[in-house]
Amino acid sequence: MSTARKLRLGPLPSHASTKLTFTCPTHLRADLDRYAALHARTYGETVDAATLIPYMLEAFMAGDRGFRRSRNGGFTQEQTSKSTNSRS
Repeated sequence: MSTARKLRLGPLPSHASTKLTFTCPTHLRADLDRYAALHARTYGETVDAATLIPYMLEAFMAGDRGFRRSRNGGFTQEQTSKSTNSRS
């Protein structure tokens, strides 16, 4: 493991999983591939972008205070729906 730099997304744990398919812009795919290459160099474990995406999403959602509040009862389902609909 490289000690020169740590990435926000650390070494990957092992989890049970389910398959999800999504479409992203080509520039995002290129960035994900570059991140995967950097992650592999940093932690000495070869991974591809598809492997990293669930962990990136998990880290993003864990850092989203509004989402955490809603999970902890800070919003009702009706308030969450109104908020989502007002952005449309």
